Amino acid sequence: MDRAHIDQLKSAVGAARILVVGDVMLDRYWFGDVNRISPEAPVPVALVNRAEERAGGAANVARNAASLGAQVTLLSVVGDDEAGAALDRLMQSSGVKSSLLRDPSISTIIKLRVIARQQQLIRIDFESQPSHEVLAAKLEDFEAALPEHDVVILSDYGKGGLTHVETMIRLARAAGKQVLVDPKGDDYSRYVGATLLTPNRSEFKQVAGSWKNEEELGQKAQALRQSLGLTALLVTRSEEGMSLYRDGAMLHEPTQAREVFDVSGAGDTVIATLGVMLGAGLDMADAVRWSNRAAGIVVGKLGTAIVQQEELFA
Repeated sequence: MDRAHIDQLKSAVGAARILVVGDVMLDRYWFGDVNRISPEAPVPVALVNRAEERAGGAANVARNAASLGAQVTLLSVVGDDEAGAALDRLMQSSGVKSSLLRDPSISTIIKLRVIARQQQLIRIDFESQPSHEVLAAKLEDFEAALPEHDVVILSDYGKGGLTHVETMIRLARAAGKQVLVDPKGDDYSRYVGATLLTPNRSEFKQVAGSWKNEEELGQKAQALRQSLGLTALLVTRSEEGMSLYRDGAMLHEPTQAREVFDVSGAGDTVIATLGVMLGAGLDMADAVRWSNRAAGIVVGKLGTAIVQQEELFA
């Protein structure tokens, strides 16, 4: 792509308005050194010398979309606590307009990872489900936000933030918006009528069962796409790249990763890039190509990372 086309695309991306809804979490990283085993139990002792906080879940999707240059709003629920305030700050510093509803009855989801010598020693999770009242208020906010956005991304991490996902899809489609869903669990009937689903290989296998060859994978993918009334289904396949299934068509993009350092958050980058490129007016196939390129960049980074616009268009 020549410079004039890149500049044109950057301008279109800058005008794209993306609404991200889903489960948010705070990813905490404690980095340190391990030089001895504990005398109390046969476990390593980590001497922590550095801490980092990053936005996870739907917040990481929003962060990725904003780093590509789009106008992004994040709608979610957090606890009325220090971690919720930290997420709000992270979103503001990332250029994301955040609408984080505070639920005093829950704690903000935290995933704490202890890392030494580039290896994860342990992950500790803190999480609870949002209340029904706050979720109902979020649904009202969602409906009010629809006219101001071009594309809706629903990031489901199975933590309860998308309890009303069926209603959200119906409202967004009725408003003429494209709806992209990063699914969770083994019941995809909740996502009926979405524009596109982006399960990874193991998530797709959980729903459709295993396959022996590409032909069988294609049959299963098209059957699922048709049964849910989707425009397209994108199966991300790790080192095998990604495959897009549409009505009567299949597009396979081989992986572009040069070095795989950490795949956590790669799915967030894929759906964020897809949403931004569709919001910029690209067709589905071109949007998938850019998403594949973004995924190849982000897996070379540690933790829930993002891809900058300059990296993607380099």
